[in-house]
Amino acid sequence: MDYQRIFAGAIASLKDEARYRVFTELGRHAGAFPKATNFSRTGEPHVTVWCSNDYLGMGQNADVMAAMREAVARYGAGAGGTRNISGNNHPLCRLEAELADLHGKEAGLVFTSGFVSNEAAISTIAQLLPDCLILSDALNHASMIAGIKHSACEKQIFRHNDVDHLRSLLKAQPRERAKLIVFESVYSMDGDIAPIADFCDLADEFGAMTYLDEVHAVGLYGPRGGGIADREGLMDRIDVIEGTLAKAFGIMGGYIAANQDICDAVRSYAPGFIFTTALPPAIAAGALTSVRHLKQSNAERERHQERAATLKRMLADAGLPVMHTPTHIVPVMVGDAALCKQASDMLLDDYRIYIQPINFPTVPRGGERLRITPSPLHSDAMMQHLVASLQEVWGRLGLRAAA
Repeated sequence: MDYQRIFAGAIASLKDEARYRVFTELGRHAGAFPKATNFSRTGEPHVTVWCSNDYLGMGQNADVMAAMREAVARYGAGAGGTRNISGNNHPLCRLEAELADLHGKEAGLVFTSGFVSNEAAISTIAQLLPDCLILSDALNHASMIAGIKHSACEKQIFRHNDVDHLRSLLKAQPRERAKLIVFESVYSMDGDIAPIADFCDLADEFGAMTYLDEVHAVGLYGPRGGGIADREGLMDRIDVIEGTLAKAFGIMGGYIAANQDICDAVRSYAPGFIFTTALPPAIAAGALTSVRHLKQSNAERERHQERAATLKRMLADAGLPVMHTPTHIVPVMVGDAALCKQASDMLLDDYRIYIQPINFPTVPRGGERLRITPSPLHSDAMMQHLVASLQEVWGRLGLRAAA
Protein backbone atom coordinates (compact mmCIF):
# COMPACT_ATOMS: atom_id res chain seq x y z
CA MET A 1 0.00 0.00 0.00
CA ASP A 2 1.42 3.36 -1.08
CA TYR A 3 0.11 5.43 1.83
CA GLN A 4 1.93 8.58 0.81
CA ARG A 5 0.38 8.49 -2.68
CA ILE A 6 -3.13 8.31 -1.20
CA PHE A 7 -2.71 11.44 0.90
CA ALA A 8 -0.89 13.33 -1.84
CA GLY A 9 -3.66 12.40 -4.26
CA ALA A 10 -6.33 13.65 -1.88
CA ILE A 11 -4.62 17.03 -1.67
CA ALA A 12 -4.05 17.13 -5.44
CA SER A 13 -7.75 16.61 -6.09
CA LEU A 14 -8.60 19.60 -3.92
CA LYS A 15 -6.10 21.73 -5.82
CA ASP A 16 -7.46 20.54 -9.16
CA GLU A 17 -10.94 21.69 -8.12
CA ALA A 18 -9.59 25.02 -6.77
CA ARG A 19 -10.87 23.98 -3.32
CA TYR A 20 -7.50 23.75 -1.56
CA ARG A 21 -7.52 26.14 1.38
CA VAL A 22 -4.54 28.35 2.10
CA PHE A 23 -4.39 29.84 5.58
CA THR A 24 -3.33 33.45 6.00
CA GLU A 25 -1.19 33.94 9.09
CA LEU A 26 -2.73 36.94 10.84
CA GLY A 27 -1.91 38.90 13.97
CA ARG A 28 -4.90 40.89 15.11
CA HIS A 29 -4.09 44.27 16.64
CA ALA A 30 -5.39 44.38 20.21
CA GLY A 31 -7.70 47.34 20.64
CA ALA A 32 -7.66 48.15 16.91
CA PHE A 33 -10.13 45.70 15.39
CA PRO A 34 -10.55 45.07 12.41
CA LYS A 35 -6.88 45.78 11.72
CA ALA A 36 -4.37 42.93 11.57
CA THR A 37 -0.87 42.11 10.37
CA ASN A 38 -0.44 39.62 7.53
CA PHE A 39 2.58 37.54 8.55
CA SER A 40 2.21 35.36 5.45
CA ARG A 41 3.68 38.09 3.30
CA THR A 42 7.16 39.62 3.28
CA GLY A 43 7.09 43.05 4.86
CA GLU A 44 4.20 42.11 7.14
CA PRO A 45 1.72 44.63 5.70
CA HIS A 46 -1.32 45.69 7.66
CA VAL A 47 -4.69 44.41 6.44
CA THR A 48 -8.34 45.07 7.19
CA VAL A 49 -10.26 41.93 8.15
CA TRP A 50 -13.71 41.68 6.55
CA CYS A 51 -14.65 38.08 7.30
CA SER A 52 -14.25 37.69 11.05
CA ASN A 53 -16.88 35.90 13.10
CA ASP A 54 -15.95 38.22 15.98
CA TYR A 55 -19.06 40.03 14.82
CA LEU A 56 -19.06 42.83 17.39
CA GLY A 57 -15.33 43.10 18.04
CA MET A 58 -15.82 41.89 21.61
CA GLY A 59 -12.55 39.98 21.41
CA GLN A 60 -10.91 43.41 21.54
CA ASN A 61 -13.17 44.86 24.25
CA ALA A 62 -11.11 46.46 27.03
CA ASP A 63 -13.23 45.05 29.87
CA VAL A 64 -13.12 41.55 28.38
CA MET A 65 -9.34 41.65 28.04
CA ALA A 66 -8.97 43.03 31.56
CA ALA A 67 -11.13 40.21 32.96
CA MET A 68 -8.95 37.65 31.24
CA ARG A 69 -5.74 39.18 32.56
CA GLU A 70 -7.16 39.29 36.08
CA ALA A 71 -8.24 35.64 35.86
CA VAL A 72 -4.78 34.54 34.73
CA ALA A 73 -3.21 36.44 37.62
CA ARG A 74 -5.64 34.91 40.09
CA TYR A 75 -6.13 31.34 38.81
CA GLY A 76 -3.21 30.66 36.46
CA ALA A 77 -3.20 29.78 32.78
CA GLY A 78 -4.81 26.35 32.44
CA ALA A 79 -7.90 24.58 33.70
CA GLY A 80 -5.96 21.72 35.24
CA GLY A 81 -8.17 18.90 33.98
CA THR A 82 -11.58 17.80 32.80
CA ARG A 83 -14.70 19.05 34.54
CA ASN A 84 -14.77 15.76 36.46
CA ILE A 85 -11.11 15.94 37.52
CA SER A 86 -10.15 19.34 39.01
CA GLY A 87 -11.14 21.45 35.97
CA ASN A 88 -14.52 22.65 37.26
CA ASN A 89 -13.30 26.20 37.86
CA HIS A 90 -15.28 29.01 39.44
CA PRO A 91 -15.49 31.38 36.41
CA LEU A 92 -16.78 28.52 34.27
CA CYS A 93 -19.58 27.73 36.71
CA ARG A 94 -20.55 31.40 36.84
CA LEU A 95 -20.55 31.50 33.03
CA GLU A 96 -22.98 28.57 32.82
CA ALA A 97 -25.35 30.30 35.24
CA GLU A 98 -25.14 33.50 33.16
CA LEU A 99 -25.93 31.62 29.94
CA ALA A 100 -28.90 29.88 31.53
CA ASP A 101 -30.22 33.30 32.57
CA LEU A 102 -29.59 34.71 29.09
CA HIS A 103 -31.88 32.11 27.55
CA GLY A 104 -34.42 31.84 30.36
CA LYS A 105 -33.48 28.22 31.10
CA GLU A 106 -32.80 26.29 34.28
CA ALA A 107 -29.24 25.35 33.38
CA GLY A 108 -26.37 25.85 30.98
CA LEU A 109 -23.52 23.57 29.97
CA VAL A 110 -20.28 24.84 28.39
CA PHE A 111 -18.13 22.89 25.93
CA THR A 112 -14.75 23.59 24.37
CA SER A 113 -16.29 24.67 21.04
CA GLY A 114 -19.57 25.13 19.23
CA PHE A 115 -18.79 22.11 17.08
CA VAL A 116 -18.29 19.93 20.14
CA SER A 117 -21.45 21.24 21.82
CA ASN A 118 -23.59 20.33 18.80
CA GLU A 119 -21.94 16.97 18.17
CA ALA A 120 -22.05 15.95 21.83
CA ALA A 121 -25.48 17.32 22.74
CA ILE A 122 -27.41 16.15 19.68
CA SER A 123 -25.93 12.66 19.73
CA THR A 124 -26.42 12.21 23.48
CA ILE A 125 -29.97 13.56 23.61
CA ALA A 126 -31.05 11.44 20.66
CA GLN A 127 -29.38 8.29 22.06
CA LEU A 128 -31.18 8.72 25.39
CA LEU A 129 -34.57 9.00 23.68
CA PRO A 130 -35.96 5.53 22.83
CA ASP A 131 -36.27 4.91 19.06
CA CYS A 132 -35.64 8.60 18.39
CA LEU A 133 -36.25 10.05 14.93
CA ILE A 134 -34.15 13.14 14.16
CA LEU A 135 -35.65 15.62 11.69
CA SER A 136 -32.92 17.90 10.36
CA ASP A 137 -33.00 20.98 8.15
CA ALA A 138 -31.22 20.37 4.84
CA LEU A 139 -28.77 23.23 5.44
CA ASN A 140 -27.79 22.42 9.01
CA HIS A 141 -24.15 22.95 9.98
CA ALA A 142 -21.54 20.17 9.74
CA SER A 143 -21.37 19.97 13.54
CA MET A 144 -25.09 19.17 13.71
CA ILE A 145 -24.72 16.58 10.98
CA ALA A 146 -21.85 15.02 12.94
CA GLY A 147 -24.06 14.82 16.02
CA ILE A 148 -26.84 13.18 14.05
CA LYS A 149 -24.46 10.61 12.55
CA HIS A 150 -22.86 9.86 15.90
CA SER A 151 -26.26 9.25 17.46
CA ALA A 152 -26.86 6.30 15.09
CA CYS A 153 -30.56 7.21 15.21
CA GLU A 154 -32.88 7.28 12.23
CA LYS A 155 -32.89 10.66 10.51
CA GLN A 156 -35.04 12.41 7.95
CA ILE A 157 -34.00 15.61 6.16
CA PHE A 158 -36.60 18.29 5.49
CA ARG A 159 -36.18 20.93 2.81
CA HIS A 160 -34.57 24.10 4.08
CA ASN A 161 -37.00 26.14 6.19
CA ASP A 162 -39.91 24.21 4.60
CA VAL A 163 -42.70 24.03 7.18
CA ASP A 164 -45.00 21.96 4.95
CA HIS A 165 -42.32 19.35 4.27
CA LEU A 166 -41.51 19.04 7.96
CA ARG A 167 -45.23 18.67 8.70
CA SER A 168 -45.56 15.83 6.21
CA LEU A 169 -42.63 13.97 7.77
CA LEU A 170 -43.98 14.41 11.30
CA LYS A 171 -47.48 13.43 10.29
CA ALA A 172 -46.22 10.09 8.98
CA GLN A 173 -44.88 9.14 12.42
CA PRO A 174 -46.79 7.85 15.47
CA ARG A 175 -47.31 10.66 17.94
CA GLU A 176 -45.86 8.52 20.73
CA ARG A 177 -42.51 8.09 18.92
CA ALA A 178 -39.66 10.26 20.22
CA LYS A 179 -38.81 12.98 17.71
CA LEU A 180 -36.13 15.68 17.74
CA ILE A 181 -36.39 18.65 15.33
CA VAL A 182 -32.93 20.11 14.75
CA PHE A 183 -32.46 23.48 13.03
CA GLU A 184 -30.61 26.80 13.11
CA SER A 185 -31.94 30.33 13.60
CA VAL A 186 -29.56 32.23 11.29
CA TYR A 187 -27.93 30.27 8.48
CA SER A 188 -24.45 31.67 8.11
CA MET A 189 -23.91 31.39 4.35
CA ASP A 190 -27.21 32.77 3.00
CA GLY A 191 -28.06 34.81 6.10
CA ASP A 192 -31.70 33.71 6.18
CA ILE A 193 -33.79 32.97 9.27
CA ALA A 194 -35.75 29.87 10.24
CA PRO A 195 -39.52 30.03 10.86
CA ILE A 196 -39.00 29.21 14.52
CA ALA A 197 -42.60 29.78 15.65
CA ASP A 198 -43.95 27.50 12.92
CA PHE A 199 -41.49 24.76 13.84
CA CYS A 200 -42.49 25.09 17.51
CA ASP A 201 -46.16 24.80 16.52
CA LEU A 202 -45.37 21.55 14.68
CA ALA A 203 -43.42 20.25 17.67
CA ASP A 204 -46.41 20.91 19.91
CA GLU A 205 -48.83 19.34 17.45
CA PHE A 206 -46.84 16.16 16.86
CA GLY A 207 -45.10 15.72 20.21
CA ALA A 208 -41.53 16.52 19.22
CA MET A 209 -38.59 18.14 20.99
CA THR A 210 -36.87 21.18 19.48
CA TYR A 211 -33.12 21.81 19.27
CA LEU A 212 -32.16 25.29 18.03
CA ASP A 213 -28.65 26.33 17.00
CA GLU A 214 -28.34 30.10 17.66
CA VAL A 215 -24.60 30.26 16.96
CA HIS A 216 -24.84 33.11 14.44
CA ALA A 217 -27.46 34.98 16.47
CA VAL A 218 -26.53 34.95 20.16
CA GLY A 219 -25.27 38.34 21.26
CA LEU A 220 -26.59 39.90 18.04
CA TYR A 221 -30.39 39.73 18.29
CA GLY A 222 -32.95 40.14 21.03
CA PRO A 223 -33.21 42.75 23.79
CA ARG A 224 -30.47 40.99 25.80
CA GLY A 225 -28.67 39.20 22.97
CA GLY A 226 -30.37 35.84 23.44
CA GLY A 227 -30.70 35.36 19.68
CA ILE A 228 -33.58 35.23 17.22
CA ALA A 229 -35.73 33.22 19.64
CA ASP A 230 -35.14 35.98 22.19
CA ARG A 231 -36.09 38.65 19.67
CA GLU A 232 -39.29 36.81 18.77
CA GLY A 233 -40.25 35.86 22.32
CA LEU A 234 -39.91 32.13 21.66
CA MET A 235 -37.13 30.96 23.99
CA ASP A 236 -39.58 29.28 26.36
CA ARG A 237 -40.87 27.13 23.47
CA ILE A 238 -37.44 25.73 22.58
CA ASP A 239 -36.29 22.67 24.50
CA VAL A 240 -32.56 23.07 23.84
CA ILE A 241 -30.80 26.24 22.70
CA GLU A 242 -27.20 25.87 21.52
CA GLY A 243 -24.81 28.76 21.12
CA THR A 244 -21.20 29.77 20.86
CA LEU A 245 -18.86 32.03 22.80
CA ALA A 246 -16.57 32.43 19.78
CA LYS A 247 -18.58 34.75 17.54
CA ALA A 248 -20.55 37.70 18.92
CA PHE A 249 -19.07 37.14 22.38
CA GLY A 250 -15.57 37.21 20.91
CA ILE A 251 -13.85 34.42 22.90
CA MET A 252 -14.16 30.64 22.36
CA GLY A 253 -16.30 27.70 23.45
CA GLY A 254 -19.81 26.42 22.89
CA TYR A 255 -22.77 25.70 25.13
CA ILE A 256 -26.32 24.47 25.49
CA ALA A 257 -29.09 25.92 27.67
CA ALA A 258 -32.05 23.77 28.64
CA ASN A 259 -33.83 22.40 31.69
CA GLN A 260 -31.77 20.93 34.48
CA ASP A 261 -32.42 17.29 33.59
CA ILE A 262 -31.38 17.69 29.94
CA CYS A 263 -28.16 19.49 30.81
CA ASP A 264 -27.40 17.01 33.57
CA ALA A 265 -28.01 14.08 31.22
CA VAL A 266 -25.65 15.50 28.59
CA ARG A 267 -23.09 16.31 31.29
CA SER A 268 -23.28 12.74 32.56
CA TYR A 269 -23.36 10.80 29.28
CA ALA A 270 -21.60 12.81 26.52
CA PRO A 271 -18.00 11.64 25.91
CA GLY A 272 -17.28 14.97 24.18
CA PHE A 273 -17.93 16.67 27.51
CA ILE A 274 -16.67 14.08 29.98
CA PHE A 275 -13.26 13.40 28.45
CA THR A 276 -12.25 16.93 27.38
CA THR A 277 -10.17 19.39 29.40
CA ALA A 278 -12.33 22.25 30.65
CA LEU A 279 -12.06 25.79 29.35
CA PRO A 280 -9.38 27.66 31.34
CA PRO A 281 -10.55 30.24 33.91
CA ALA A 282 -9.29 33.16 31.80
CA ILE A 283 -11.36 32.06 28.78
CA ALA A 284 -14.43 31.58 30.96
CA ALA A 285 -13.91 34.95 32.67
CA GLY A 286 -13.58 36.76 29.35
CA ALA A 287 -16.72 35.10 27.99
CA LEU A 288 -18.61 35.84 31.21
CA THR A 289 -17.72 39.53 30.96
CA SER A 290 -18.73 39.66 27.31
CA VAL A 291 -22.09 37.95 27.89
CA ARG A 292 -22.88 40.26 30.81
CA HIS A 293 -21.94 43.34 28.79
CA LEU A 294 -24.10 42.42 25.79
CA LYS A 295 -27.06 41.56 28.02
CA GLN A 296 -27.07 45.19 29.16
CA SER A 297 -25.91 47.07 26.07
CA ASN A 298 -27.76 47.40 22.76
CA ALA A 299 -25.29 49.91 21.31
CA GLU A 300 -23.13 47.25 19.66
CA ARG A 301 -26.14 45.45 18.18
CA GLU A 302 -27.68 48.64 16.79
CA ARG A 303 -24.41 49.79 15.24
CA HIS A 304 -23.82 46.31 13.83
CA GLN A 305 -27.18 46.25 12.04
CA GLU A 306 -26.63 49.75 10.66
CA ARG A 307 -23.19 48.83 9.34
CA ALA A 308 -24.52 45.70 7.62
CA ALA A 309 -27.42 47.57 6.03
CA THR A 310 -25.15 50.40 4.89
CA LEU A 311 -22.66 48.04 3.28
CA LYS A 312 -25.39 46.08 1.47
CA ARG A 313 -26.73 49.33 0.05
CA MET A 314 -23.26 50.48 -1.04
CA LEU A 315 -22.51 47.16 -2.74
CA ALA A 316 -25.86 47.16 -4.54
CA ASP A 317 -25.39 50.77 -5.67
CA ALA A 318 -21.97 49.79 -7.06
CA GLY A 319 -23.56 47.06 -9.19
CA LEU A 320 -21.95 44.21 -7.26
CA PRO A 321 -23.91 40.92 -6.85
CA VAL A 322 -24.66 41.17 -3.15
CA MET A 323 -27.24 38.76 -1.77
CA HIS A 324 -29.88 40.70 0.14
CA THR A 325 -30.33 39.00 3.50
CA PRO A 326 -32.46 39.86 6.56
CA THR A 327 -29.40 39.52 8.81
CA HIS A 328 -25.85 40.77 9.27
CA ILE A 329 -24.41 38.27 6.75
CA VAL A 330 -23.32 39.97 3.50
CA PRO A 331 -22.56 37.43 0.74
CA VAL A 332 -21.15 38.68 -2.58
CA MET A 333 -21.70 35.99 -5.18
CA VAL A 334 -18.98 34.72 -7.53
CA GLY A 335 -20.21 31.31 -8.66
CA ASP A 336 -16.84 29.76 -9.54
CA ALA A 337 -14.28 28.25 -7.15
CA ALA A 338 -11.16 29.31 -9.03
CA LEU A 339 -12.39 32.86 -9.62
CA CYS A 340 -13.49 33.16 -6.01
CA LYS A 341 -9.98 32.23 -4.85
CA GLN A 342 -8.43 34.66 -7.35
CA ALA A 343 -10.68 37.48 -6.15
CA SER A 344 -9.74 36.77 -2.53
CA ASP A 345 -6.02 36.69 -3.40
CA MET A 346 -6.22 39.96 -5.32
CA LEU A 347 -8.02 41.70 -2.48
CA LEU A 348 -5.34 40.57 -0.02
CA ASP A 349 -2.27 41.13 -2.18
CA ASP A 350 -3.25 44.34 -3.97
CA TYR A 351 -5.72 46.07 -1.66
CA ARG A 352 -4.81 44.73 1.82
CA ILE A 353 -8.33 43.44 2.33
CA TYR A 354 -8.76 39.99 3.88
CA ILE A 355 -11.89 38.06 2.87
CA GLN A 356 -11.62 34.28 2.81
CA PRO A 357 -13.27 32.60 -0.22
CA ILE A 358 -16.23 30.31 0.53
CA ASN A 359 -16.27 27.25 -1.71
CA PHE A 360 -17.76 23.73 -1.79
CA PRO A 361 -18.54 21.88 0.47
CA THR A 362 -19.38 24.85 2.71
CA VAL A 363 -21.72 26.03 -0.08
CA PRO A 364 -23.01 24.12 -3.12
CA ARG A 365 -20.95 24.15 -6.30
CA GLY A 366 -21.94 27.24 -8.23
CA GLY A 367 -22.65 29.08 -4.99
CA GLU A 368 -19.06 30.19 -4.34
CA ARG A 369 -18.91 33.60 -2.72
CA LEU A 370 -17.09 36.14 -0.63
CA ARG A 371 -18.82 36.21 2.76
CA ILE A 372 -18.42 39.67 4.27
CA THR A 373 -19.14 40.36 7.92
CA PRO A 374 -19.12 44.08 8.73
CA SER A 375 -18.74 44.94 12.40
CA PRO A 376 -19.57 48.03 14.47
CA LEU A 377 -15.89 48.97 14.14
CA HIS A 378 -15.72 49.09 10.34
CA SER A 379 -15.74 52.78 9.37
CA ASP A 380 -17.28 54.52 6.36
CA ALA A 381 -13.79 54.95 4.91
CA MET A 382 -13.12 51.23 5.24
CA MET A 383 -16.41 50.46 3.49
CA GLN A 384 -15.66 52.87 0.65
CA HIS A 385 -12.25 51.26 0.16
CA LEU A 386 -13.79 47.79 0.18
CA VAL A 387 -16.47 48.61 -2.40
CA ALA A 388 -14.02 50.40 -4.71
CA SER A 389 -11.58 47.49 -4.43
CA LEU A 390 -14.28 44.93 -5.19
CA GLN A 391 -15.32 46.90 -8.27
CA GLU A 392 -11.74 46.87 -9.55
CA VAL A 393 -11.32 43.15 -8.87
CA TRP A 394 -14.62 42.38 -10.58
CA GLY A 395 -13.45 44.30 -13.61
CA ARG A 396 -10.01 42.68 -13.69
CA LEU A 397 -11.48 39.17 -13.49
CA GLY A 398 -14.48 39.84 -15.72
CA LEU A 399 -16.89 38.69 -13.03
CA ARG A 400 -20.60 39.14 -13.51
CA ALA A 401 -22.24 42.19 -11.99
CA ALA A 402 -25.57 42.28 -10.22
CA ALA A 403 -28.52 41.00 -12.22
